[in-house]
Amino acid sequence: MCPEIKIGNKIIGGGNPVYIIAEIGCNFEDDFKRAEEMVVTAARAGADAVKFQTFIPEKLASKDSPKFWDIEGCPGETQLEEFQAMRLLTLEEYKKLKELADWNKVALFSTPSDEDSVELLEKVGVPAYKVSSMDITHFRLLSYIAKKGKPIILSTGASTLGEIKEAVSVIESQGNQQIIILHCITNYPTKIENVNLRMILHLKREFPEYPIGYSDHTEGEESILVLSAAVALGAQVIEKHFTFDKCRPGYDHQISADPDDLKRIVANCRVIEKALGKEAKSPIDSEAKARKYARRSLVATRTLKKGIVLDRSMIEIKRPGTGITPNEIEKALGKTIMNNIDKDNVIRWDDLK
Repeated sequence: MCPEIKIGNKIIGGGNPVYIIAEIGCNFEDDFKRAEEMVVTAARAGADAVKFQTFIPEKLASKDSPKFWDIEGCPGETQLEEFQAMRLLTLEEYKKLKELADWNKVALFSTPSDEDSVELLEKVGVPAYKVSSMDITHFRLLSYIAKKGKPIILSTGASTLGEIKEAVSVIESQGNQQIIILHCITNYPTKIENVNLRMILHLKREFPEYPIGYSDHTEGEESILVLSAAVALGAQVIEKHFTFDKCRPGYDHQISADPDDLKRIVANCRVIEKALGKEAKSPIDSEAKARKYARRSLVATRTLKKGIVLDRSMIEIKRPGTGITPNEIEKALGKTIMNNIDKDNVIRWDDLK
């Protein structure tokens, strides 16, 4: 059984509710007031956490790094140019957002892309860290984050199983076993036929000691179904990009949920996690009445007098299931009737000898 990992006041794993992360990223579009509004809106929609992205463009991408996403409306010709065009939050702004998140009872953390960004987030007091899929082989950064001793949510887009195991090992080598592993497909947007949700099951088999989740990059109405299916397959954490307007041009809006979508995602998750119930197949308490009265018993075809020997002509199989069960008919045949049994009454073991 995977360990319970605590982020803020929420416990992940161990049969606890699915942990829902609203990824704001840079979708607040250079407007700090909007960032504040998005934190509050995500909290009111039922998200457990809001997440940002913390990076220094020149430490993240070289000058000629080509884009690997296919989204219209993004500025610049290279990754570096686009990242340089994005508004970066200051330490004081992060602290204000953290205070706002705390007030609204939602966790706030981020994805740092370099050591300086980690240190900025340490000053903010984030309760956890997210590691981008694209940094899964950046062992120096993984080690640096792991040493902070906080939960690490590790995305695995475009990764081999061997790469994931190596990354987990690097984190563990720093004495940190607070790891949550997310299945992810690194396409922006991800087509439905590329989602491969069954990879969640593979990760659960390979890493039974850690909670497994799913980070989504699909778009439109289908994304809500995909996230629901991920929970049904056992995802204990889900992450979805969050925006104030899905129709806005730019990097993440197209693959994001708006406030109404987020409410539906949360509601769906809460229904599904209740419906999943226990794993071992057995009757449950609410079935007791049906088990007793909707199953069948051996029933007398006519009045049966004490002292006669029971044979097949004396038996029908009818409801309720309060007498001898049909699968025990061979055991009952040939036994002597000890009590008079009226026609159409069930036959019980205490009627036979």
